[in-house]
Amino acid sequence: MFVVTVYLTIDPEHVASFRETVLKHANNSLTKESGCRRFDVSFDPDDEQRVFIYEQYDDLAAFDVHTASDHFKWFGDTAGGWIATKQLDTWELASGSSSA
Repeated sequence: MFVVTVYLTIDPEHVASFRETVLKHANNSLTKESGCRRFDVSFDPDDEQRVFIYEQYDDLAAFDVHTASDHFKWFGDTAGGWIATKQLDTWELASGSSSA
């Protein structure tokens, strides 16, 4: 299982719009991509500008399908300018770990 974690800081004036947009993106990813197994979006309760995203894909090829999708491009075009900082890391889920 291919795992992606993303830490974001959102510009303060775009927090509400970003929240709505990223949740739509998560839903699109889960419903339109057969290889996307998990797409969790978390918001820091103490700092509304901080966002953590956890994604699971069948493999790197499934993630490549994700990044080539129309909804991924829509998300970048819509919300990309609202992101002040971004850290993306990739991982391999250890055998025997829960994916649910």
